[in-house]
Amino acid sequence: MKTIFFCQHPYAFGILEPIMQVLKEKGFEYLWFVNEPIKEKFPFKNEPFTSNMNEVKEFKCDAIFVPGNEVPYYLRGLKVQIFHGFAGEKKGHFRIRHYFDLYLTQGPFFTRKFIELKNKFKNFEVIETGWPKIDIYGKELHKYDSEKNELLKKYNANKVVLYAPTFSPSLTSGGFLVDEFKELAKNKEYLILVKFHDLMSSELINSYKQLASSNENIIFEEERNIIKFLLMADIMISDTSSVVYEFLLLDKPVITFKSSSKNIQWDDSKEYKNLSDKIKSNLEEDPFKAERQQVVSEYHPYTDGESAERMVDAVSNYIAENGVPEMRKLSFLRRLKIHKIFGK
Repeated sequence: MKTIFFCQHPYAFGILEPIMQVLKEKGFEYLWFVNEPIKEKFPFKNEPFTSNMNEVKEFKCDAIFVPGNEVPYYLRGLKVQIFHGFAGEKKGHFRIRHYFDLYLTQGPFFTRKFIELKNKFKNFEVIETGWPKIDIYGKELHKYDSEKNELLKKYNANKVVLYAPTFSPSLTSGGFLVDEFKELAKNKEYLILVKFHDLMSSELINSYKQLASSNENIIFEEERNIIKFLLMADIMISDTSSVVYEFLLLDKPVITFKSSSKNIQWDDSKEYKNLSDKIKSNLEEDPFKAERQQVVSEYHPYTDGESAERMVDAVSNYIAENGVPEMRKLSFLRRLKIHKIFGK
């Protein structure tokens, strides 16, 4: 099976890497398509990759894994949506854009909704596999324990607090919590890691870099792989970000500010204050532990670290049964949109 990894944004790299490892083990051929503007951020320079759409066409793949919203309809291959997060409440998560032949879902909450949409549109299939980015939870849960312990020892701290807000200007808590983190930093028991999305505004990035430079127990993290910091943290602060669900699956407490989620199963504040008190109570009492289990069972019940394997098997079996599509049928307007983004 020949496969394309289709990357329009840097977050795609960490999602697709576990699938690449499975393909390597199986001896399958693959090619990364890395959109030109993000090419310098591509971390696997020794792997086969291109930013040229003509080279993607010439590769004549059997399957295309896409953790994004669009993929050219004219490319040969089964077009597979594997998603870029768990935030079902975000605008567009359940929008059917008709670019995909197969949706591989993370857990029952998503599967039910996409099966409803499948029955409505009747032009794609849905298979539940779990999500590859968090396969590490099942295979290397303690990978960064020693690094965490060294950091805590270096800063003479006891707990790691991770701040990972969304970048969306209308949803981010970033501009409202600077003073709260300044106050929190007075408690040297906490080592505070700030991890921003690639698309966060430069103004907020500079604000928190300045905060980190004036508080020794605040570190502004530049490393792109947030999974490392999720595994290291004892508690996370966020807002309406899909990373909330990734952290909840580790069975650790979360505090959000003005989350727009319709099914909040954690400590959410409607005011930008009392951060220190909330962290203390959630670490000591963990009042939302039972609610977290509901999120796990609905959003991602898989703990075996084999979601990437299930994805590859699902695609292989689908192709064996249905063959490889030469292209995807689309309306004129959708074809026009694809031409504007990727060319003809």
